Amino acid sequence: MKYTVLGKSGLKVSELCFGALPMGPLQANIPIKDGAKIIRKGLDSGINFLDTAQVYKTYPYIKEALAGFPGDVVIASKSHATSYKEMRNAVFEACQKMGRDYIDIFHFHAPRGDKNVFQQRAGALACLVDLKREGIIRAIGISTHAIEAVEKAAEMEEIDIVFPIINMVGMGIIGGTAEDMFEAIKKVHRVGKGVYAMKVLAGGYLIKRIEEAISFVRNREEIQSIALGMVNLRELSINLRIFRNQKIDQAELIKEEFPRKRLFVSGFCEGCGTCIKACPNQALSLQEGRAAVDYSRCLTCGYCVPHCPIFALRIV
Repeated sequence: MKYTVLGKSGLKVSELCFGALPMGPLQANIPIKDGAKIIRKGLDSGINFLDTAQVYKTYPYIKEALAGFPGDVVIASKSHATSYKEMRNAVFEACQKMGRDYIDIFHFHAPRGDKNVFQQRAGALACLVDLKREGIIRAIGISTHAIEAVEKAAEMEEIDIVFPIINMVGMGIIGGTAEDMFEAIKKVHRVGKGVYAMKVLAGGYLIKRIEEAISFVRNREEIQSIALGMVNLRELSINLRIFRNQKIDQAELIKEEFPRKRLFVSGFCEGCGTCIKACPNQALSLQEGRAAVDYSRCLTCGYCVPHCPIFALRIV
């Protein structure tokens, strides 16, 4: 496993980052003990970088996986908080629920945030700056799908880490193409900010081209790590072998039959439209009085699921 320092942060991370979103309640919702065993196997196999978020509700998985683990682990979390108080509560919630004295990276969770996101969340930014000074967090970041936000981050002295969406088909990118996003990533890299990538498999759309899709991002010197969600030991094994540069037989990949997840709208949807505002990729709309999914745009991120007041949305 290759390890690299994220920009000027001083945080040394594995090239493969374990994304905790898919195993949690927003997607697979596997039992905590089972999920923790998968994370722990990843840690024992050389992964030292975990990505989670307040909304993912996967802190218990990570806490259990870390119990008794002797190695150093870099943890990144994120929150949609906009005010000072909300962000402070979010950071201390992460510390408490994962059993940590500090969080290595704490992001603005801003999938659809534009260049004004830092101004709009000025209170939250001030809080992260203070918490970094106090040693409660070690680096400040932004997690986003928007090219504008990445470009703005390059100008922000307070931002240490950028976590952008990038994949070879440009799926989910707001404001341009994959190459446009790479140009924005180059800007933040040039000023010394760390970069790790999300959604390189486009929410599972590129799973049958997994090696090609990962190589497309992995071969860019501006990106130090790639976050991949894993919900079973089979997926973990395949990803570890790819990042160890071990040969993967295509017949084996076909045999593995990675499932393509889909967002399902239950028949009792009331058409309130709340989920539409939560979708970072404009994949939801109202049709005939209920939510409808454009599967060509849906990343199956699950961000819409907790916003439904009657629990009519599920990832299956």
